[in-house]
Amino acid sequence: MKYARLTKEQFEELTQEFTNFLASQSIDKGEWDAIKANKPEVAEQELDVFSDLIWEGVLVKAEYLEHFSKNHIFLFQTFDTYINSIVLKSLVPEVDFLTNEGLQWLSDNMFTDTIEMKVGKKEFSDERNASLFALIQQGAFLSDGQLYKQINTIIES
Repeated sequence: MKYARLTKEQFEELTQEFTNFLASQSIDKGEWDAIKANKPEVAEQELDVFSDLIWEGVLVKAEYLEHFSKNHIFLFQTFDTYINSIVLKSLVPEVDFLTNEGLQWLSDNMFTDTIEMKVGKKEFSDERNASLFALIQQGAFLSDGQLYKQINTIIES
């Protein structure tokens, strides 16, 4: 397995896609029920293959990721061979970016000496999608890139 198995909730949301996946292998509901009952290891393999296909599709399309922690915000824009980052760090330890108050504080103090901002670029050392998946496993999530674009526009001007 290249990525990670989807959660039960994710499978439930993708029921139609999973049905189509099984149908593409000429497996109908009756046969799937029989596989689950009689060959659970084959069923597990099918779930893993489907999970990898879904992850691959998501990661190929991923353009922006964000990761928030108490005192840091990591914003990423991805490309084919590299990733750009903007890292915001609060120099005020009490600020918590995981709260609405913390985000409001960031907005009010963005360009003061209480915020450290670093911009970076890194070539992918592994395969692009595997690198993005590793970020997701560390807590990053896909985003529309609005925050990245806003801050990047200010930085570039």
